Amino acid sequence: MRKLIALLVLLLAIAVGVYISAGWQDGPTITIGSPEKFVGTSTPLEVVVEAPAGGLSSLRVEFEQNGTVTPIVAAGLGDAAVLAPVNATGGTDAPDRVRVSRTLARDSVPGLATGAGRIIVTAARPVLRGLRQVETVAVRDVHVRLERPRLSVLSTHHYVNLGGTEMVVYRVEPADVASGVVVGDLEYPGHPASGVTVDGVKIGDPAVRVAFFALLHDQPLDTPIRLYARDEAGNSARADFDYRTFPKPSKRSRIELDDRFLGRVVPAILAGTTEITPEGALIDQYVAINSELRQKNNAKIASFAAETSPEMLWRGLVFHPFTNSAVESAFADQRTYFYKGREVDRQVHLGFDLASYANTPVVAANRGKVLFAEELGIYGNCVILDHGMGVQSLYAHLSSMSVKAGDMVEKDQPVGRSGITGLAGGDHLHFTMLVNGRMVNPVEWWDAHWIEDRMLRKLRTPW
Repeated sequence: MRKLIALLVLLLAIAVGVYISAGWQDGPTITIGSPEKFVGTSTPLEVVVEAPAGGLSSLRVEFEQNGTVTPIVAAGLGDAAVLAPVNATGGTDAPDRVRVSRTLARDSVPGLATGAGRIIVTAARPVLRGLRQVETVAVRDVHVRLERPRLSVLSTHHYVNLGGTEMVVYRVEPADVASGVVVGDLEYPGHPASGVTVDGVKIGDPAVRVAFFALLHDQPLDTPIRLYARDEAGNSARADFDYRTFPKPSKRSRIELDDRFLGRVVPAILAGTTEITPEGALIDQYVAINSELRQKNNAKIASFAAETSPEMLWRGLVFHPFTNSAVESAFADQRTYFYKGREVDRQVHLGFDLASYANTPVVAANRGKVLFAEELGIYGNCVILDHGMGVQSLYAHLSSMSVKAGDMVEKDQPVGRSGITGLAGGDHLHFTMLVNGRMVNPVEWWDAHWIEDRMLRKLRTPW
């Protein structure tokens, strides 16, 4: 009898141990795909739960806010419509995965209000042949925003030339939403105006923004222009403002190519890049450089817009005019290239070619931070300065550079010397201005009257 009792006790102990250890097994894996941070008026909710062999016994998805818990999904054994396994594309060949897709909105979450909230997902799977359940709980804190951003235009009388720049001053609330100007389908982010000083007066309103924008040389004059604002919850707003656009005629140039020029520039450029590897005769390689490499180089230049300072770095506002140089080519010149009497290419020249004498010192157009100072394909030795608020300047074909990335330079400080690197036909400086990575006519930035009307007048207005 004692042996039987001892055996029963041992078996009971083993059973208890197995039962307890079964509870130590891993529960289902829960992934809350969206929302990540914010919930708006109608926000997709995506939850993926994984359990071995599709062995989910229950699944609850809840939204909690202000002490109230609202069930979004409550499924148990037998709820095949919810617990049916799916794969990543919605098929049924992945028995370990279950996906739930719902929408968080006022009709699914009564009482949904602006403020903090949390998503709670609880999933269980059977272990020990269903005698026990192991559970996993995943929680994500979110912020609910149900109100659209508020936009109001502060500046008046906006005039933009084709290929040129304008500036709008506006107020947006809340202050942390993304906002700016959209021209056609191109966006120009706004930047905080607080801290900008005009005529000794500093702007202090944290909700005031400044956005520089452009009407590109190849955009129609009737391209729609407006303000936008959107938050991470998906709420958005727009506001129209008064503006007028003006045509800007461009020149047409005929560029004659010869073997001497091709023999100088083509091998040198290809030796400094791995982005393209054209084959064929020198003229074929030149055309690939002038078109394909130009496109890649311009994309790299545009990428530096992401590194702009949100603050206005430049001083004195008017940029160095480079008036001591002869203009060899202006902005948006339409160039047609010929080789041995045959047209081989067409490109638009988006800058000013300025020449005086060989190895002329090249100075910074205004105060800024050096973002790039290296060889860059068709531009040769190239320096890009960031002046803040999306405004940048570019200096190309330099024979030498006297700055490096990360340097802060003052207006009129030397950045290098003019040269014939890249696709330069002769010693000169290729200079252009950039607004959010897009090349714009630099002449405006040299004009004190333009600076006064387009910028200072708007910034000193008492709103």
